[in-house]
Amino acid sequence: MLRVELPDVPGSLGRLASAIGEAGGDIEAIEIVEKRDDVAVDDVLLDLVPGTMPDTIVSACHALPDVRVVWISRYAAGGNLFLDLEAVEELTASPAQAINRLVDLLPVTFRADWAARVHRADGILHATDAAPPELPFVEVMRTKRIEIDGDDNNIYVAADLSGNEVVLLGRRGGPEFLDSELARVGHLAALAVSIARP
Repeated sequence: MLRVELPDVPGSLGRLASAIGEAGGDIEAIEIVEKRDDVAVDDVLLDLVPGTMPDTIVSACHALPDVRVVWISRYAAGGNLFLDLEAVEELTASPAQAINRLVDLLPVTFRADWAARVHRADGILHATDAAPPELPFVEVMRTKRIEIDGDDNNIYVAADLSGNEVVLLGRRGGPEFLDSELARVGHLAALAVSIARP
């Protein structure tokens, strides 16, 4: 998985795709993560030709004018990009389980490592397998980036679920969550709460 910033102009994505192909990468899927001014941020899911090193792909991208690789990481074999609309469909399939299902879907939707539902008094109510075993409740009014004392490994986002519950989403080592991702996490959390209400 490659997160890349590139100029938001016609032909830019085509040049990126050609450079990746020539370096030994086969693009499986692309998702536009954010657009700001004249820059687009895209997540690119790649399949590498055997023997191709990830730095070869990064170098090929950096050789293009005004292109910057923000982050590169391994992505689960057979994985694909899971879009917000697919997450909403999953949430509505079983309204009573919508909030726990949200926790399960957030890491896949946002290419994060883990998510957890944390209650003010009861602690972790539901979490994905890779979540830390202990997480604090964090008071938030709106979805935002947070820091947890003593943890320099994870980059966190917290979204309010009820005043007494939050969902925490974490990436180990990066990249930072973009403003557009914060808005999408908040939107999906609010939808899950709305769907779960009897």
